[in-house]
Amino acid sequence: MEFAERAPRRRLGVDGPEVPLLALGSWNTWDRMDREDAARLVRLAVDRGVDLFDVAHYNFGPHAENAVTDVLFGQAVDDAGLAREDYLICGKLWLWDYPNSSFAEQMKVSLGRIGTDHADMVVLGDFMERPDLHTVVTDVAELVRAGRFTHWGVNNWSAGDVLFACRFAAAEGLVAPSFAQLKYSIARRSVPEGEPWSNLFEHEGLGLQASDVLEGGILAGRLEPERKIGADPGGIRDKIRAAYPELRRAADRFGATPAQVAIAFTLVHPAVANVLVGVSRAAQFEDNMAAIGLAARHGAELRDAVAGLWLDRDVVDPAASWGTDAPVPR
Repeated sequence: MEFAERAPRRRLGVDGPEVPLLALGSWNTWDRMDREDAARLVRLAVDRGVDLFDVAHYNFGPHAENAVTDVLFGQAVDDAGLAREDYLICGKLWLWDYPNSSFAEQMKVSLGRIGTDHADMVVLGDFMERPDLHTVVTDVAELVRAGRFTHWGVNNWSAGDVLFACRFAAAEGLVAPSFAQLKYSIARRSVPEGEPWSNLFEHEGLGLQASDVLEGGILAGRLEPERKIGADPGGIRDKIRAAYPELRRAADRFGATPAQVAIAFTLVHPAVANVLVGVSRAAQFEDNMAAIGLAARHGAELRDAVAGLWLDRDVVDPAASWGTDAPVPR
C-alpha cells in the first residue's frame, strides 16, 4: 500500500480554514500512550502535514470524567519542540451546562489546560435541550472578536438548527458556522448523506468533518474496545461488529486494511474536508495516511464495494440531532 508523504489540504467549508485531510482527535488518545511516544507522534504528524488536533476539556454532561487528555496534549507539543504556529487546534465548547457555564469561562479553562491563549476553531457540542440559538451565535461571535478562535462549527446538531444559526448570523453580520462535525462511517451514513445535510453542504457552503469513522476501533478489527467509545444512535453497534468480516473481505480486494477502507470511504464524500482519527501509535498513523491514496485511486469503486454495510438506513432520522434514536418517520 502506497503511503502519502504529506496530507493534502482542503477548505473546511466555503468560509473556513484550509485543513489537512486527516486530523488527530483527543478523546482517549493522548492518555493511551507514554509521554515520549506522544511527543514523537505529534512531531511525526506535523512533519507529515497532519497539523490539526481536535483537543477538548472533557468534564461536562455525559463527558464529566475529568479527563486529562488535553493537558497531556499540551505537554506533548511542548516535548516535541513545536511552536504554536506549527499546528492548528480545534477546541470544543459544551452546551450541557450553558449558559451557567459561559463560553468565555470554558475557553479560559480549556486553553489554560493546553497551555495556549487561542484555538484556531471550535466545535459547539451537542445538546439534549435546545438552547437559545440567538444567544449561542452571539456569544460565539464575541469570542471570535476577542481573538480566542477564528472559525466555528457544530457537533451533531440537527440540520434545522444549523440552518437557523447560519441565517441568524448572516442577518446580524456575525460569524456563521463553517463546518459540522458528524458521526460518519461506512455503517453510519443516514445523517451526513441525508437530504437536510446535503442541502447545507451544497447551498450553505458548510464543510463536513467526519468523526467516529472507525466506530471506536471496531471497524479496524478491535471488536470489543476496552476504552470508552462514542454513542450508538439507532442501537446498531452489534450489527457493525457482525458486519466486520464483510469489510475485511472488501479491504482484501483492494490490498488494503479495513481501517484504510473505512477512512477512504469518508474522504470520497464531496463535503468532507477532513477526518478525525484517534491514533496512538506511529504504525497506526502510517496505516491511516495510506487511506488518502486509496481514496484517490479507488473512490467510487470503493464506495460501491461496501454499499451493503450501510446499517443505519431507515433507523436514524437524518433530520434529527444525534441524541435521538428516533426512527425515520413513515
